[in-house]
Amino acid sequence: MASPTQITVPQLSRLVGTPDAPILVDVRIDEDFEDDPRLVPCSFRHPFRDIASLVPRLGTARVAVICQKGRKLSQGAAAVLRDQGVAAEVLEGGHFAWRDAQEPLVPAAKLPSPNAENRTVWVTRHRPKIDRIACPWLIRRFVDRHAQFLFVAPSEVTAVAEKFDATPFDIEDVFWSHHGDRCTFDTMIEAFALETEPLLRLATIVRGADTNRHDLAPEAAGLLAASLGLSRMYRDDLAQLNASMGLYDAFYRWSRDAANEGHDWPLTSSRS
Repeated sequence: MASPTQITVPQLSRLVGTPDAPILVDVRIDEDFEDDPRLVPCSFRHPFRDIASLVPRLGTARVAVICQKGRKLSQGAAAVLRDQGVAAEVLEGGHFAWRDAQEPLVPAAKLPSPNAENRTVWVTRHRPKIDRIACPWLIRRFVDRHAQFLFVAPSEVTAVAEKFDATPFDIEDVFWSHHGDRCTFDTMIEAFALETEPLLRLATIVRGADTNRHDLAPEAAGLLAASLGLSRMYRDDLAQLNASMGLYDAFYRWSRDAANEGHDWPLTSSRS
């Protein structure tokens, strides 16, 4: 049984990808990281000796610290954070336990270099509808919770990417885009090694909505309708993205926990 200051792999697995996920700090030393240069989804690396410098950034958020085996480095780093008032836990068994449970691990080499604020920066066309909302949701929930998104005129995406050291996505002739009949969302799931059953199910819905192929999944029509409605409700693209996070959270939870569940009005209930 995990101690009160530990979180188990199954417990963390249920939280990853949801708004309730803790901030994940990977404190593995370089040698251990080089042996397996992959990250628990949405985690970021930070030197264990400098862990106290994170306190202003963490604030009152719940935190889980990850080292190779869940022993001295994460135990000590979490204790330092708790001393500074941060609600910090240790991932029981560390990176090894997460890996051995065959939970998803994001290849660090696929992550764009962060900016001075330790945020990855992405740029795409303005007035997003589906793929350009689904991809930021995926990134913020599974890759970089603090990622920055720039929505600009279509003709300026490439130039903005160059001038602002941003990674362009969902435009022609870049890696993070459509490939064949698959959407940018599909590309990101594959490249970030996030091919779990719930995300693959969600990807089919996104693809169906984004390419007007509602035969791929009956839920695609509903996602399209909700997405177009949101695009009419918000003039500001970032406001639309923030409002849409809950929509994709709901679709993800449905994909993970309720895809086989139906609903019917209880016609057989007795009435007086």
